[in-house]
Amino acid sequence: MSDDLRYPVGKFQWPPVVTAEDRARYIKEIEQTPARLSDAVAGLTDEQLATPYRPGGWTVAQVVHHVPDSHMNSYIRFRLALTETNPVIKPYDEAAWAELGDKTGPINTSLCLLDCLHKRWVLMLRAMTEEDWKRSFVHPEMGPVPLENNLALYAWHGAHHVGHIEALRRREGW
Repeated sequence: MSDDLRYPVGKFQWPPVVTAEDRARYIKEIEQTPARLSDAVAGLTDEQLATPYRPGGWTVAQVVHHVPDSHMNSYIRFRLALTETNPVIKPYDEAAWAELGDKTGPINTSLCLLDCLHKRWVLMLRAMTEEDWKRSFVHPEMGPVPLENNLALYAWHGAHHVGHIEALRRREGW
């Protein structure tokens, strides 16, 4: 755990090597993210959901809505990389997405979306071959991203945002 409110589980570090054991662990973490996020927000009031997780940060509800937005993009990037040769993906403006009209919608919709998405994503991930894991997509700002590295990023991403909510709950005594 980190004292930096922006990075409660630490900053992401690209792994220099990703082993089969690492991939299995990352897939398990991705599989557990929906339940961990649901647990993190269980019992929160509307007022608590409208609380920023840190000064200047998104509200808890915005974080909950952001996770499936981001993970849907990653899921699609995996599918593109598995069916095309080094596809160039389209980045998106996360901050602008977090301000769209659904930011005040019920979080249960996003929790349900995340749960279903991850069930499907994990099936795909577990079916991937060694050769598949070496495939990549091209991010216009980051360059080539191998799928096994993107897997590590999204295992971290889920824990990162669950960590935001858990840290806020600890600080506030919720």
